[in-house]
Amino acid sequence: MTRRHPASADDLLSELGRLAAQALERAELQQARVELAEALQRGLLPGALPQLPGLRTAARYAPARHGLDIGGDWYDGFALPGGALGFSIGDVQGHDVEAAAFMGQVRIGLRAVAATAADPGEVLVRANDLLLSMESALFATCSFLCFDPVAWELAGARAGHVPAVWATADGSCGISRSEGGVPLGILPGEVYPVTRRKLLQPGAFVLLTDGVVEGPSFPIEAGLEEVTRVVRAGVGAEPGELAAEVIKVADLTGHTDDAAVLVLCHDAPPGGAG
Repeated sequence: MTRRHPASADDLLSELGRLAAQALERAELQQARVELAEALQRGLLPGALPQLPGLRTAARYAPARHGLDIGGDWYDGFALPGGALGFSIGDVQGHDVEAAAFMGQVRIGLRAVAATAADPGEVLVRANDLLLSMESALFATCSFLCFDPVAWELAGARAGHVPAVWATADGSCGISRSEGGVPLGILPGEVYPVTRRKLLQPGAFVLLTDGVVEGPSFPIEAGLEEVTRVVRAGVGAEPGELAAEVIKVADLTGHTDDAAVLVLCHDAPPGGAG
């Protein structure tokens, strides 16, 4: 039987040095992945949002509070055939580089199907079919809106996503708890009901992701109520100012997820027509 000699101080220091080097290498690799995911995330988000007379838009994005959960949230806005505008916001399951890349595919896919679909519900139906055909292990929650400048109306559909918040200049406000379907990329043949909202008063309509309103010890309902208060107080402000105030709610929640906000500030109907 061979007797083992006690490790010397030099042996212990050598082993500690080896373990420390491994830990540093893993930390540097993780940090590199986080930085890559954040750069990819920001690179895939639009540089500007469309606007029309009487409709002003802005958005904000914030990485996770501790910089670890990055890559899933997006917002977008683009022109549709016939002069309408389309807006989307969503959250891909998971984080890191893979989620950021998948987010880019979902965003571009929504643009593609919106060019030919009749309404927001049909957009989400076709986007759902597209994601299922990709056979990805990931899925996405999403809200899609269409602004009609002739009817002065917002039409929207939700796929498992956080409800929007609205407020008008007469002091009215609320959470848009419209019926929705399951997230995109889960069930074939899913239907996404459409909700239509006439914009009869000047006001704001705010889309957001759950990173804004939910945290480890902060329930989503409390977050939505706080956003509602912020939006009501901010009616009449510029959309960039309002978006900046709404994204601050994420700091209250101690969010462990990334967060995105999309603000639509609208006037009353042109000519005062309802």
